[in-house]
Amino acid sequence: MKYLHHTFFSSLNKRKNIFLVFLMTAFFLIGCGIYKFKDVNLDSNLKTVKINFFDNRARYINPQLSPKLTDKIQLKIASATKLTRTNNDDANLVIGGYISDYSQSTSGISATQANLNRLTVGVHVTSTNNITGKTDEFDVSRNFDFSANLSLQQAEASLLDEIIRSLTDEIFNHIFSNW
Repeated sequence: MKYLHHTFFSSLNKRKNIFLVFLMTAFFLIGCGIYKFKDVNLDSNLKTVKINFFDNRARYINPQLSPKLTDKIQLKIASATKLTRTNNDDANLVIGGYISDYSQSTSGISATQANLNRLTVGVHVTSTNNITGKTDEFDVSRNFDFSANLSLQQAEASLLDEIIRSLTDEIFNHIFSNW
């Protein structure tokens, strides 16, 4: 019985020691500025945000892209910031833009035949801080490869969620993380 008691507490002490070493290492890394648990760099004066609809001005129009992109950006900002969404033009931060490119090209050829196609999606974004009076305009563009055996409509069906997530993350990071 004495042996079991000793083994149990010895194991418990080892776990505590491992946890303490982990904890001290985490505090060291944070304290030295090596790693920060900070994602959003938000001006404390910003309280409200207006997110305009992202129109589709590309030559080829995917009818699902504009509404889904707009919705995803709204959800991302609502879940990752403390900004209150409004429809007023005098919001502290106004975000808008349009889909500027939606084009397909061949990106891979094998034995004189296309085996890989690429869908390029570009978005032009405008972010206006009405408190500072600063406007930031930037473009986001992503490429999405798919098999040449698929039609564009088939590829769109399988890629749409990835397209929306990728563009939303890049737009959000540029606006709120000083990229």
